[in-house]
Amino acid sequence: MRMVDIIAKKRDGYALTKEEIEFFVNGYTNGEIPDYQVSSLMMAVFFNDMNEEERAALTMAMVNSGDTIDLSQIEGTKVDKHSTGGVGDTTTLVLAPLVAALDVPVAKMSGRGLGHTGGTIDKLEAVEGFHVEITEDEFIDIVNRDKVAVIGQSGNLTPADKLLYALRDVTATVNSIPLIASSIMSKKIAAGADAIVLDVKVGDGAFMKTEEDAAELAHAMVSIGNNVGRRTMAIISSMEEPLGLAIGNALEVEEAVETLRGEGPEDLTELSLELGSQMVVLGGKAETLEEAREKLQNALNDGSALEKFKVFLRNQGGDDSIADDLSKLPQAEFTFEVKAEEAGYVQQIGSEAMGVASSMLGAGRQTKDDVIDLAVGIKLNKKVGSKVEKGDVLATIYSNREDVEEVAQKIKDNYQIGSEKKTVKLIKQIITE
Repeated sequence: MRMVDIIAKKRDGYALTKEEIEFFVNGYTNGEIPDYQVSSLMMAVFFNDMNEEERAALTMAMVNSGDTIDLSQIEGTKVDKHSTGGVGDTTTLVLAPLVAALDVPVAKMSGRGLGHTGGTIDKLEAVEGFHVEITEDEFIDIVNRDKVAVIGQSGNLTPADKLLYALRDVTATVNSIPLIASSIMSKKIAAGADAIVLDVKVGDGAFMKTEEDAAELAHAMVSIGNNVGRRTMAIISSMEEPLGLAIGNALEVEEAVETLRGEGPEDLTELSLELGSQMVVLGGKAETLEEAREKLQNALNDGSALEKFKVFLRNQGGDDSIADDLSKLPQAEFTFEVKAEEAGYVQQIGSEAMGVASSMLGAGRQTKDDVIDLAVGIKLNKKVGSKVEKGDVLATIYSNREDVEEVAQKIKDNYQIGSEKKTVKLIKQIITE
């Protein structure tokens, strides 16, 4: 088998076989096939696409290029949730204990973040003492006993994906549906889940800007998952404004606790219940979505979801008393109010700009070596559809420095206020096949 023949075959629009895909993935991972040949193949895929069988084969070739997590010792159906990323996306912190409170095992592998705020692990480390450095045996024992744990990503998980992504990044082939879908799904499948719920974001603060593109990606990922034996579904949800009110690590933990108390923002609560219902049904703890939602709402109402969050923190060294006293989370030294200069209704909030503003305060990383300030960020006081009077507080800045004029101006510039009341539809589509 020759790499040049594989390139020519895909260049001419033909489907590659499983063996051809495994040949190039293994050869590239082992350093036997050069960058220039693989970048040529990536461009051919970019223009000529891949069919469902090719996408599944590429995903599994990347899964098998490195370590995989064996969760077979954990009892029950292990359900994972993946979000394609957005601003203020705190759903994992809510969903993990909420779903685990219904005895659905959540054995989650998470990473650190680049961008607006930290990743799930960074946010959780805002809780004093919390750590993800536990052995695989400890991880399995905790999930079997208490149904929820989070572990850091293995260094050798899907190494082929890391190599291919780095190459795509410098060859203008990132925006390819089969390559994006197989990249995301390879990590989820290698992490050992039996079933996967995908939250595909769409809008200003998301990777996918149009609903059509988001739906294409969602269908591709659901198809891959189901083709390789993982029950998979996707929800397309809006990122036309930040989710919830908090943007920043400790601020998002605080908001997650408030949501688990049943006092969270309406949109974050709704999305958590929608995603959680799908997870509970896939996990076999409810027959219908309606039944699952009722059980999840009861877990919020009776305190069992919040209690599960405390157990989760305690098991991994975290100070669980923060759930009763949020002032124990990292606190910013200064707060500044950003006020409206006109009356009307909030018609639009620039999600991406709000994320950038939070990052300017130190809430996110630009490189993997940057140190995050866990205390800083932004809290929105007004959302799309809110009535605003001149002088009302639009947002509050939490900062450890006093020079925040640039941040305040960015927030002000990205609140669009007009006379017409508008609303944002949170759930756009649900895709199961």
